[in-house]
Amino acid sequence: GTNKIQAEEYLLSQKKDSYIIRPPYLYGPMNNVYREAFVFECAQKSRTFYMPKDGSLKLQFFYIEDLCKIIEIIIEKNVQNHIINVGNEECISALDWVKACYKIAGSPLSIKNVVDNIEQRNYFPFYDYEYKLDVSIQKELLPKTRSLKEGLAKSYEWYKKNQGAVSKKNFIEYIDKEIAK
Repeated sequence: GTNKIQAEEYLLSQKKDSYIIRPPYLYGPMNNVYREAFVFECAQKSRTFYMPKDGSLKLQFFYIEDLCKIIEIIIEKNVQNHIINVGNEECISALDWVKACYKIAGSPLSIKNVVDNIEQRNYFPFYDYEYKLDVSIQKELLPKTRSLKEGLAKSYEWYKKNQGAVSKKNFIEYIDKEIAK
């Protein structure tokens, strides 16, 4: 929001050689945020997945190792542009993202769409808004990034061995109490 822009402007006014890197949703091994981990948990438990509305919400992701690569490139090349959006070039619908997570977990997917006026952050790991970052500068510096399918597969392998490292939210409890009743 506006506070981020003000913070960026302040940083660049105070430290002109700073870089500001703007990622969308990060994912990958060691991600302790309950996003893909939530879907993997639902898949492992063969749960019906409760999808906000029709699942058309567009999401943009970036694999954590690609973020590390772009930081290394920026430092090595002393890039002239000091504000850089990063992320996968293509967005994916929430529905297709959930389908991909269930497929990687090897679980059949059953979906119920939640169309009631329920705050989706109570049962789903993303807010109800879309944005797509222009990643053209990143694309020049790092033309190839990991595919979402491959990145989610690596995320799932990590998740299976590290479930206790994830900061869980009460999505499943909320669904069971308030939606699935």
